[in-house]
Amino acid sequence: MKAQAKILVVDDDKDVLLAAKLFLSQYFTFVHTETNPEYLPDLMRAENYDIVLLDMNFSRDATSGQEGFYWLNRALEIDPAAVIIFITGYGDIEMAVQGIKEGATNFILKPWDNQKLLAEITANLQVRESKKELALLRDKQKQLMSDMDSPFIDIIGHSQPIEKVLNTVKKVAQTDANVLLLGENGTGKELIARAIHRVSQRKDEVFISVDLGAITESLFESELFGYKKGAFTDAKEDRAGRFEAASGGTIFLDEIGNLSYGLQSKLLSVLQNRKVVRLGTHIEIPIDVRVICATNMSLYEMVDEGKFRQDLLYRVNTVEIQIPPLRERSDDIPDLLEHFMNVYVKKYRLPKKRVSISAIKRLKKHTWPGNIRELQHSVERAVILAEETTLQAQDFFLAKSSPKDALLNVENLNLQERERILIRRVIDKYGGNISKAAKELGLTRASLYRRIEKYDL
Repeated sequence: MKAQAKILVVDDDKDVLLAAKLFLSQYFTFVHTETNPEYLPDLMRAENYDIVLLDMNFSRDATSGQEGFYWLNRALEIDPAAVIIFITGYGDIEMAVQGIKEGATNFILKPWDNQKLLAEITANLQVRESKKELALLRDKQKQLMSDMDSPFIDIIGHSQPIEKVLNTVKKVAQTDANVLLLGENGTGKELIARAIHRVSQRKDEVFISVDLGAITESLFESELFGYKKGAFTDAKEDRAGRFEAASGGTIFLDEIGNLSYGLQSKLLSVLQNRKVVRLGTHIEIPIDVRVICATNMSLYEMVDEGKFRQDLLYRVNTVEIQIPPLRERSDDIPDLLEHFMNVYVKKYRLPKKRVSISAIKRLKKHTWPGNIRELQHSVERAVILAEETTLQAQDFFLAKSSPKDALLNVENLNLQERERILIRRVIDKYGGNISKAAKELGLTRASLYRRIEKYDL
C-alpha cells in the first residue's frame, strides 16, 4: 500500500528524474519531477510537498553547489517547515554537509541505492510531521499571546450589566480569592471563569473545568482526588485527580449546587486543608489551586432547606458575581448576532447574512429563557434554514406564547397543539439545546427539527 506523501524531485538530469519517478511512484501517492529549478518556488506555492529532493549542481553552475544553496534558501523562505534533501555526487560531500548547516535535512549520493533512498525518505516523513507540528504549536502560541493581550476576547457585548461584571472580574482576578458565579443556564459562567483565570497571576498555568453535575457519586472521589493502582476494579494505574492536575492554576467547579450533602463534606475538607488523598492511599498531597465555582441554583435557599452546607457556601463565595441573563443585557444582542452569524456562516460555508432592523427589535424584546445558548442555537438554525440573505424575525427560534400558561388549559387543546406546547417547553428547559431536548422527548435530532418546522417554533 502506498504511503500518503507528496514528493518533488528537482534535477536537470532527465535520466535521474525518470529513475526517481519510476521507483518512488511504487511507494508514494504523488511524485512530481522538474528539470528547471526556476519553477521550484511556483511548485511549492501550488502544492504542499512532504519531501523535496534537490540537486546541488545544475548545468549553469555545475561544480560549486552555490546554485543548490540558492534554491534551498528560496524553498525554506516559502515553507520554513520544508524537508529538503540534497542530491549530490560523491565529490561534493563537504558541500552537502554545509548545506545541512544552512537548512537541508540530509543529502543522498548519486548514484543512489534504491532501498537506501526509500529508507531516507520514509524516515524524513516523520521529520516533516514534526516540523509541521512545531509550526502549528508556534502559531498557537502566537494566538495565545494575542489572546493574553485581549483577556475578554470571548465575552461579546458592551452593555452596562456586562461591563459591571467585567469590572468586578478585573478586581478579583488579581487576588487568589475563591469566586462564586451565579446565573441562569446559558449566561456564560464558564467564559467569565476563564476570563478571571486569564488576567490572574496564574494565567500561565492550567485552567481545568469540572462539570460536577455530570460526575456520579461513585466516581466523585476518583475523578477529583485521583486513585492508586488497584484501588478499585478498573484502577489499572496510578492517576492524579482534577485537583492535583490543576495545582498551580485554576479549577472551575461548575454546577456545584448539584452535589449531594455527603459529597459537599468531602469537597469542603479539600478546600479547607488544601490537600487531597488519592483513593487507595493515606498519603496527603498538598495542592495550590484557585477555586471558581458556579451554579444556576439559589444556594442560600438550599442552605435554609438543609440541602447545602452553609460552611461550604462561605468557603466558595469569598467574592460573588451575578451573571446577568440576556433579557437584562438586550443591548448586546446585535453584537452577539453578528458574532454567531460569522461563526456559522464560516462553519457551514454559506453566503454572508445580515439581520433586518425589525428582526433585531423583535429579538431584543424576546425574554430568552435559554439566554445566550438559546440565542446561539437560534442564529445557527436561522443561518442554515433561511433562504434569504437578510434574516427576518420569523427565521429565528422564538416562543410565541408562554408554554406554562398554555398548559394550564391543556384540556381545551387538540393533540397537535399539545405536542407543540410540550416541545416548546422541553426546548426552553434545556436552553435551546436540541440534542438534550430530543433525548428527553424520545426523538432523533432530525425528527425534532421536522416538528420545529411543522409548528413554526
